[in-house]
Amino acid sequence: MPDSIVIIPTYNEKENIERMIRKVFSLPHDFHILVIDDGSPDGTQNIVKQLQLEYSGKLFIEERAGKQGLGTAYIHGFKWAIGHQYDYIFEMDADFSHNPDDLLKLRDACINGADAVIGSRYINGVNVVNWPMSRVLMSYFASVYVRFITGINIQDATAGFMCYKRKVLETIELNKIKFVGYAFQIEMKYTTIKHGFKLVEVPIIFTDRTAGTSKMSTSIFREAFFGVIQMKINSIFRKYPEG
Repeated sequence: MPDSIVIIPTYNEKENIERMIRKVFSLPHDFHILVIDDGSPDGTQNIVKQLQLEYSGKLFIEERAGKQGLGTAYIHGFKWAIGHQYDYIFEMDADFSHNPDDLLKLRDACINGADAVIGSRYINGVNVVNWPMSRVLMSYFASVYVRFITGINIQDATAGFMCYKRKVLETIELNKIKFVGYAFQIEMKYTTIKHGFKLVEVPIIFTDRTAGTSKMSTSIFREAFFGVIQMKINSIFRKYPEG
């Protein structure tokens, strides 16, 4: 059985999902894909189901009723992947802001000693294409803010392009991950480090979507800003067994 699965949450991604699936399956490593669709009214899930006929046993979909948040989608996917015994479990967006070719780079870093790997926009300067400067600054300084509050030395704390070894996700108490938006990515990285796992960053180039609509909103940023403080306070009273 292949050792790697890519979890892709979707909501209204009909412009991107088929190209993304075909691209991942064209890579020189045998990745499986799990799509978590939150009831996309544009028919994203129907495209995936049609492609399942072509990619039987490699492409999976879990359908949920309505938008329940990015964090809950990934938690659902993590539990599914753990149950199916995949060794390397990836997070990736459907919109090509993450280059699927970089999946190989993240997997190699895990094979070579990392427990979890971040596809980092900021480890070598600022590697972002097609974002307005206001968005670049907001994202960059969000990571600065996270480092200041939490003390973790991560350059891209809000990154959504990740690879986790299964043992990390088995050790983390996934039901205790509370955030559902932007802050989910911060909480996952912080918790991984608190459990003593080795988290490394590898450089990627992030390209803003060219098709579909961004899901970012001010409420997501608000959750991250105040949530980081609450997360730090809560961690003082919580034990993190080493993995």
